[in-house]
Amino acid sequence: MTAETIMITGAGADPVQAYLARPEGEAKRGGVVVIHHMPGYDRASKEIVRRFAEMGYDAVMPNLYWREAPGASPDDAAAAGRAAGGVPDERLVGDVGGAAAHLRSLPSSNGKVGVIGYCSGGRQTVLAACNLQVEAAVDCYGAYVTGTPPEGFPIKISNIVDQLPNLSCPLLGMFGNEDQHPSPEHVDELEGRLKQLGKSFEFHRYDDAGHAFFAVDRPAYRVAAANDGWERIEDFYARHLGN
Repeated sequence: MTAETIMITGAGADPVQAYLARPEGEAKRGGVVVIHHMPGYDRASKEIVRRFAEMGYDAVMPNLYWREAPGASPDDAAAAGRAAGGVPDERLVGDVGGAAAHLRSLPSSNGKVGVIGYCSGGRQTVLAACNLQVEAAVDCYGAYVTGTPPEGFPIKISNIVDQLPNLSCPLLGMFGNEDQHPSPEHVDELEGRLKQLGKSFEFHRYDDAGHAFFAVDRPAYRVAAANDGWERIEDFYARHLGN
């Protein structure tokens, strides 16, 4: 595969840094937009992008904090992003839309694009799938798709319940039963609303797993849950992004 830092056109026609990984060759294939977690555009998130390339997809991850802290370390950029109240929803949709457009412009594209996000990126994945035309979305423990952020929450967000009727594609949800953001009750609420709306979705919940159970570089990592989750992600994308 090849992996490189590129510039894409994001919200407001702004140039935005992004990390692109691609398998060798120009055989037609789907693309995946990776939305990084709140800690930012870091090494662990770039490894996820390369993992999707190893699976056979073109994959790209926009640096959501590029405007606040161009060229800064991931920790400093994430701090700058939090200090600014987080990534505005409208800007997020524009940046993900720009990343999806870049994937579709590649000679290898089959025209199908999926989105996946972790932590804050899980909520942003659902947000993007409600505002963009994509073929598949994967929410990895995204908080406040439903529910209300507590007073003093570090980023300025609200839930996106009112946008769920616009969900454009099948949704795969991966959640830990020991997580509180989202809590099992918030996941129940999301499941119930999607059922009422007649949306296509599948949720998987894991015992002995809390928030960030996919994160191999953090104490929250849970081997069994993460391995099963990756198998389900691979199957889900094969069904929805394949030729």
